Order: sequence, then C-alpha cells, then structure tokens
Amino acid sequence: MICVKVLITGGYGFIGSHAADRFFKEGYEVFIIDNLVSGSKENVQFKHKGYILSVDDAKCEEVFKANRFDVVVHLAAQVSVKKSLVNPKLDTETNVLGFVNMLDLSSKYNVKSFIYASSAAVYGPQDQLPLSEDSICSPISPYGISKLTNEMYSNKWNELYGLSTIGFRFSNVYGPRQNSEGEGGVISIFMDRLTQDKSIIVHGDGTQTRDFIYVEDVVDAIYRSVNSSAKGVYNLSTNIQTSLNDIIESLTTIKPIEKIEYVNKREGDIDHSVLDNTRIMKDLDWSPLYSLQEGLERTAIFFLKKHSEEQVAAAVVEKTPPRIDLSSFKKTILPYAENLLAFALTAWITLNYVHSAYGVVDVSIFYITIIGILYGNRQAVLSVVLSIGLFTYEKLNDGRDMISLTYDTDFFFQIAIYIFIGLVVGYSIERKNARISQQEQKILEVNERYEFLEHVYTEVREVKDELQLRILNSGDSYGKIYNATKELESLEPELVFNAAVNVVKSIMKVNKVNIYTVNKHQSYLRLLANSGYNNKEVSKSLRVQDYPHLSDLLSNGQMYINKHLTEGAPLMMAPIFHKDRISAIITIDDMSFESFSLYHQNLFQITVNLISSALSKAFTFIDATEGTRYISGTNILQSDVFGEILESKSLSKQQNHVPYLLLRSQLQGLSIEEASHHITPLLRETDYIGINEQQQLMVLLSNTSELDAEIVLQRLSHSSITFAAVSEE
Repeated sequence: MICVKVLITGGYGFIGSHAADRFFKEGYEVFIIDNLVSGSKENVQFKHKGYILSVDDAKCEEVFKANRFDVVVHLAAQVSVKKSLVNPKLDTETNVLGFVNMLDLSSKYNVKSFIYASSAAVYGPQDQLPLSEDSICSPISPYGISKLTNEMYSNKWNELYGLSTIGFRFSNVYGPRQNSEGEGGVISIFMDRLTQDKSIIVHGDGTQTRDFIYVEDVVDAIYRSVNSSAKGVYNLSTNIQTSLNDIIESLTTIKPIEKIEYVNKREGDIDHSVLDNTRIMKDLDWSPLYSLQEGLERTAIFFLKKHSEEQVAAAVVEKTPPRIDLSSFKKTILPYAENLLAFALTAWITLNYVHSAYGVVDVSIFYITIIGILYGNRQAVLSVVLSIGLFTYEKLNDGRDMISLTYDTDFFFQIAIYIFIGLVVGYSIERKNARISQQEQKILEVNERYEFLEHVYTEVREVKDELQLRILNSGDSYGKIYNATKELESLEPELVFNAAVNVVKSIMKVNKVNIYTVNKHQSYLRLLANSGYNNKEVSKSLRVQDYPHLSDLLSNGQMYINKHLTEGAPLMMAPIFHKDRISAIITIDDMSFESFSLYHQNLFQITVNLISSALSKAFTFIDATEGTRYISGTNILQSDVFGEILESKSLSKQQNHVPYLLLRSQLQGLSIEEASHHITPLLRETDYIGINEQQQLMVLLSNTSELDAEIVLQRLSHSSITFAAVSEE
C-alpha cells in the first residue's frame, strides 16, 4: 500500500487531534505542526511525526521540503474572539500571516488538497436565519475579520496557482479535549463546572440559541473533502437551533446540577445563530451522525474522567515535599553572600594594618577590582559602597570627625578612586558579558536550527531506509519497480524512452503504452515510442486543441485519470518534466478493470517520476557533452552517438514492432554542413540526422514505415542530394 501523507497544523489541539485520529485510522501517514499554546501532545497517542513550531515560522518550509505532503489540514489558529479584541496584532500574526505561509508552502511544494477552518464569526449579527454561504459577511471582531481574510486568500491562491482549497465555516463545535477558551466553549465551560460540582453561570436568560455540532461530525466532513471535487467555502453545522436552557436540561440527565445562576448578558453577544448546511450535505454526501444528547454524554464521560485524574494528580502533589530551586539561589543570593564574605576578609586585613615596603596597601582597591571582574556592575557598585563605608570607619577610628572629613580633599580623592575603579571594571565586564551573551544566543539559535534540520534529516533517512527495505523484500509491484527501473540506467534519452515503454508495461501490466514528445509551444504532440500494438490505431501526431484532456494536463501539469471513461482518451496519462516544463507525456490504456484503482494510480505516478528522473539525468549529460555530441556548427550527430540511437530503434522494432526508416544520402557538390541546413528544417522533433562510420550523411525517421518512404523522399528532395532507403545498417 502506498501511504498518503497528511499534515495537520494545530494537530495537538481540540479539533486537530480528532482529525489526526481519523486520518491515522484511514491509513494516512500523519504529520503535525503545533506550537502547543493551547494544544497538548497527550491528545495524540498513535505513532506520528510532530514539529513544535508556529505556522508563521520560517522553519516550516524545511518540514514541507523534507516530507512532500499530499494533503494539508490547516486548523492552527488563535481561536478566542475576546483575545482578538484585546490583542488584534497577535490575532493577525497567527491567523493571517500563518495562514498565508501555509498556503504559500502548499502551493510551492505541490500539495494536492488544502483544507482549512473558517468560522461562523465571518457573518456577524444577522436577522435572517439560517445563514447560508451566500449571506452577507459583516464580522464584528478581529477574529472574524481574519477568518474572512483567509477565505479571500484561499480563493485567490486557487485562481492564481491552481491550489485546490476548501474551507469550513464551523458553527459551535464541542466534544472531548475541548478547553474553556475560544468559540463554542460554552459546553466545555458548563462541563468544567458540572464535574467540579459548581453552580452553572448563564449570561442572559438562557433563551439564546446556537448551532452546536459534535467534533466527530466535523472531522468526518474534513476527511470526506479530501477525495471530493468540492472547492470554496461551506457551512459545517447541524442546522438546528439549541438554547442554553436546553443544554442545561440535557446535562441534568447526565449529572444533577447543584445551582444555576443567571447574570447579566454580555455586551456584544448575539441572541441567535444557526447555519444552513444544505450545500455541504449535497456536495460531500455528508450529514451529522451524532445527536446533541449523544454528543453531550460522550463529552461528559471525557470531562468526568479528566477531573478524576486531576484529583489523583493533585493528591500526589500535596504529598510530595517542595523542591528547593538551587539555580535561583546561585543566580541571586550566592553573589551577594560571596561579596559580603570578600568584604569581611578585606575589612579584617585593612583594620589589622597590613603594610608593605611601599607603605599601607589599600586592599579595598583589589577587593573592588576582583568583585567587578567576577560579578559585573551590580556587585561592583555594592563593593564600592562597602569600601567607602570601611574607609570612612577607618578615618573615624583614627580620631577624625565627620565634619573635618567633608573638608579633606584626600578623603574625597580616595572615594573618587573607588568609584572610578568600580564603574570602569563593572562597565567593562558588563559589556564583555553582553557580547558573550549575544554570541551565545546566536550559537543557541544556530544549534536549534541545526538540531531541527538534523531531526528532519533523520526522519527522511528513516523513511528512505524503510522504503528501500520494502522494495528489496516485497514480491509485489515495489520489487518490480526496483528491478524494472534498472533498464532506465542510460545517458541517451532515446534509450531511456524506449526502456520506459518496457518499464511501464512490466509494472502496470498493460499492453498499450505511448510516449509523446511535446513541442516548445505545447500545441502538438509527436509519437516518440510505443508498445507496438496495432500501429494503425496509434496517432503519430496530436493537435492539443483537439483533445480537452491534453489541454487540461498541459495547463495544470497533473496526472490525468479517465474516471468517466471518456471515449478517445487514455485511461491514465502523466507528464514528464524537464527544466520546469512538460517535455513528454506517457499514456497507458487497455487496463483490466480491477487494476483501475487508486493504488495503481499512485503506482503509475511513482513509475513516471522515476522515468522523469532518469531522463533529467540523460538530458543533463547531453547538455554537458553537446560539444562532442554534434559535428561542430551543425545538428549532425557524431557516428558513435548516431549508432547508439540507431541500435535503440532497432531494438524497439524487434521488441514492440515500432517502425523506423533509415535513409542514406549521396551529396553532389554539397558539403555535409550545407546538406544539413537543407534537411534539418524538414525533420520532426523525433527524427535524427547523423553520419555513419563511413562518414556518410544518414537520416533516421522515427515511427515511419517503408510504405511512407515515397512521401518522405518527396519532402526531402533536393537537386544536389539523393536519398536511398536502407533496410538494415
């Protein structure tokens, strides 16, 4: 089975974790980006790959580049209307800049489907209910504005870059793992108070209504949208109005409520809200499965279990003795303690009249200098103050009084020396420490990026090793790919194309395989190689505008699947890229019905990617060896290159009965270069002109039989050139 990759942003949150569970159960390989502001890793218990990042972080590109996702489900957001009013800048950074970053990366790395969460907040207060997708949007909060902006961005990305996007305007979602913040949190708030045996507080009279939808129904719609053709924005709701009083009445059947308090209605709250879900039910063949009572019961079980676990954890914490924070002690108290100890030693030495051969040694200067070097400015200032106090005490102890000291210039000079040394040493050390701190911060950032990239690299290596092990050990089509693609190991495009026919036939188990080259204007296709089935049925030249499926493939660059079994179109068709443009197209037909499945579609895509890789290598080789490939100044192939292509044509004729026509020319008074200038414009892109070992000018016409020789000779006729067909060379 080929595993499809899905990235869920906000995957550790309320809705995101439920979406992750669903995609994992459906066989998807799940990746998560979440900054854990409101989510928790405990919400996702199965094996997955998670990245602790904000959606606006530049590192997200490394995640996209390393994993190449098929589907992106964007649920990460700042979801509190109240917070958006208090801090609209934060709301915009997360909900708009982060959203655009995910859109941009999804487009850049060819994500097939981009699904995102919008909100009923885009509508604002409305009188006419229920609200349909065509209702006028007039949001009243920065949160609603950001969600409406996201919808505009996604529509524009679909128009400009062809990114398939679908958005869901959630009504009030509730269920397990929800916290009491954000939209639709009223049920989780009620549940919190119910499990803690607290009174339930209602803002207003409780008659206000909302459209409550259980989280599993939301996730089901998200999953269904992946494989649907639906695009644009949809209401995701139950289309049922439920009052807060009805919610409370349902809760009483689960657990008795001690007290209900009705307080003043909050300013800005709307009275009634319900969303019309007609469009999503039709387009996604979806409908809500859980009734309100069933959803509340499931939610209550979760909250009751969570509350009991919290009580057990709290009891354990009470019995655990508090831990002493030694790191805080070392940073705050220890420097002062050591400073005072050093001062005590300085005072003892000073007061015991330590002398040197040069007079009295001022130990305080050494003390200030050492403390400043060790601890910086703050402790240096303290050491200066203590040294001034010690010096003053020393003078007073010698019989001086405070008044006389105020007139003593030597006294003030000594104090000035203390202050100068303390400030200079302290400032210098602080400056040095600041620079060291800056460098350490830079090193830390570099190390974090290195660790992140190493983590991504390790994951990619693990996936590669696992895939390689599957290829080597599998007896199914993976092993066939590994063996068959050895045929593609050539540096000559003609050989790669012919080998590609055999590779596709072997892996896909089909008899009808065609490879067409695309001209530079993407208006015509020329048959380059095919499996040789009944050549009369194979069109050797196709005009793109006559075939809608060809036009679509060339415009969107995506694999074509003939799901409607359109007559005249192949069952599958995929582009081959070279230098960011479609250079060829592979088509397959005559496939058994049981093989026309998603598995074989993915298998065909993998096979085409391998062929594209082999061709890219061959074209790169040709570009690098162009000087030795052709006769200088002409389009004439050297004899060894021409011989290799001729051998490939001969092999293709033997294996697949694909005809070719070889012409030998005789020149009368013309040089090879002059003859080339006449012949080259008359050839197709799939034909070749070269010289043989006898230095004779030869023309090789692809997909041309001997029956066509007369027509070809008329087209190439020249008064000084005669051609003769060669059956074997």
